[in-house]
Amino acid sequence: MKTTLIITTYNWTAALKTVLLSVLTQQHLPDEIIIADDGSTEETAILIALLRPQFSIPIIHSWQEDIGFRLSRSRNKAIALASHDYLILIDGDMVLDKHFIADHLKIAQPGYFVTGKRVKLGYPLSEQLLQTHKTTSKPLSFFSQGITRGRELSIRCLWLHKKLSMKSPDSITGIHGCNMAFWRQDAIDINGFNAEFEGWGPEDQEFAQRLINLGRRRKTAKFYAVAYHLAHQENCRKNLGRNEKRLKHIQMSKSIACTLGLNEFVQK
Repeated sequence: MKTTLIITTYNWTAALKTVLLSVLTQQHLPDEIIIADDGSTEETAILIALLRPQFSIPIIHSWQEDIGFRLSRSRNKAIALASHDYLILIDGDMVLDKHFIADHLKIAQPGYFVTGKRVKLGYPLSEQLLQTHKTTSKPLSFFSQGITRGRELSIRCLWLHKKLSMKSPDSITGIHGCNMAFWRQDAIDINGFNAEFEGWGPEDQEFAQRLINLGRRRKTAKFYAVAYHLAHQENCRKNLGRNEKRLKHIQMSKSIACTLGLNEFVQK
């Protein structure tokens, strides 16, 4: 099975470089990478061009004009460009364990989408990573100094994952698009991410709810597909109330497809 890794980014090249270099450490590389760029300056394009020769797989830079926080539309544009059937979605501040891609491929299953977890790093360790693009001679792990939240989530254990993966197959609680995987055709069937979401909000949960409305079930990659989240300031949440209303509407109406989404780029 071939897969596309989609990495979202916006004007944070130090983080993007660190994340891309963690992709290079993967025991199983994705078959292509798409950088879903929500309007970064030329610095991001230059970084991608510099790193591209280090990869044996294609790296596609998907860019859109910077006219505000339009993460959903940026993701849709990347999904439209994807060449492969299975999509793994991360944010550009997620440093990947070397088994990350292989783990996602191992637990991929038709009829399911996967939502993973994140281990939160503190500012000192994050700054070290951003400056050197590596930790020390040892990779990040349960024993790393500087983890501020979710240390237990750095434990990678297939047995534990299997015990917990199906505990909430129809729930959207705790879903974050920073670590998520799904079938491209399923995304097409629900019209992708809802591009009416602008600004910070639960667009990941709304996307997942429509997948559930479609009949897909959620598999949780706890204790598997481990990724570490670089510390940064939170995004502005001034549109949160409006965006939460969109999520509630989908929950009440049980709608499958949003009105404005992937159809901007892909026709069924």
